[in-house]
Amino acid sequence: MELFSFLLIIPIFYLLFKIWNWINDVRDQQCYILDYQCYKPSDDRMVGTEFSGELIKRNKNLGLNEYKFLLKAIVSSGIGEQTYAPRIMFSGREESPKLEDGILEMEEFFHDSIEKVLSRAGISPQEIDLLVVNVSMLSTVPSLCSRIINHFKMRPDIKSFNLTGMGCSASLISLDIVRNVFKSYKNKFALLVTSESLSPNWYAGNDRSMILSNCLFRSGGCAVLLTNNKSLKHRAMFKLKCLVRTHHGAKDESYGCCIQREDDKGKMGFHLSKSLPKAATRSFVDNLRVITPKILPVRELVRFMAVSLLKKWNVVRHGSSHKGASQGPIKAGVNFKSGVDHFCIHTGGKAVIDGIGISLDLTEYDLEPARMTLHRFGNTSASSLWYVLAYMEAKKRLKKGDKVLMISFGAGFKCNSCLWEVVRDLGDGNVWKDEIYMYPPKTLVNPYMEKFGWIQDEDPSTFNPGD
Repeated sequence: MELFSFLLIIPIFYLLFKIWNWINDVRDQQCYILDYQCYKPSDDRMVGTEFSGELIKRNKNLGLNEYKFLLKAIVSSGIGEQTYAPRIMFSGREESPKLEDGILEMEEFFHDSIEKVLSRAGISPQEIDLLVVNVSMLSTVPSLCSRIINHFKMRPDIKSFNLTGMGCSASLISLDIVRNVFKSYKNKFALLVTSESLSPNWYAGNDRSMILSNCLFRSGGCAVLLTNNKSLKHRAMFKLKCLVRTHHGAKDESYGCCIQREDDKGKMGFHLSKSLPKAATRSFVDNLRVITPKILPVRELVRFMAVSLLKKWNVVRHGSSHKGASQGPIKAGVNFKSGVDHFCIHTGGKAVIDGIGISLDLTEYDLEPARMTLHRFGNTSASSLWYVLAYMEAKKRLKKGDKVLMISFGAGFKCNSCLWEVVRDLGDGNVWKDEIYMYPPKTLVNPYMEKFGWIQDEDPSTFNPGD
């Protein structure tokens, strides 16, 4: 009998041991943000109304119609006068960039933000186990990763990933790499570096679909320090809950709506087609279909299913008759606020922010961080999400236990999203600390129309851009 009991206890203990190991491994696979540092260029790189006019005037390929188009675009863009451009623009060499210009632009950001985030966290560069860099439109040899490793003298066994061509959604792609590496290695530090190089990518032609990008994109970047060491959980700012990536590259229309190419005169630029909103909507819907069950409570999912079934039943019962319509519409939309407290939206433009706001039924309070980031820093490509997050932190909105949904779009066409949980109350001003008290301003109207509105009244037959 004792032998039988002993033999029975062995598998029970083995099962408990396996369960404990599984729980321990899951805990070690968590992904935490310890700190992050958004880049704020020096004031001598600030793009005001006067400089914007001079910059556009230097393009001799533009005529009156292009001036009117650009004026309309910048006035309605939601971008203010305190955004930043690369130094090459201020030296008047934007149409003849050198490789060195792009490299220096990136190194200026790397040296500032990486040093600050590591110093503040008390982590030396030699402690970094994983480095992921994403800069879509600059590819160098050695890679940007190698340049960072060389400058900060990181360890020879560091794992590094250098991403290019991923567009404005690259931050969450880089985050996905970090998350997956963390599943295989315990107690590691990762550094995620995200930016965009504008120096070699100024478009000097007159194709409207390509000059639009000159209005939207601005300089910026962010360095993010992450770990899966559970003993550092008390120091962490955010904990990653889930991440979903959607790629519509197989659809020709989506693939070609956002693409780098040459115009008919051989000038390189970034083409934004009229099908972009449609492609963004399709990818957004598919992404939400996957992430929604992961981030919303069961009660909201059950409510949505019940309302949807009731709506379908009413349609079957009443058809398209006026009798059925007279009973009033039944709202079948999902209430995302039942599982999300804050919405961190990519600042791709005013239309992008408005569109997501309508789709998710968000208030102006929810959209304020994205609108203010677009106004202050412009579209900084993949790094824009972190400026939006920093705005929330500077406004002291982020409290322990809050959930933050990040949504980004990028060429390909891609829509990526993730959910963060705030680990502790946050209130550091980060990149906004010196000016957060000024936001939101009384108006987001920029002065471009006031300064250049006279262009609308010009006669094409007598217009002289040199006047």
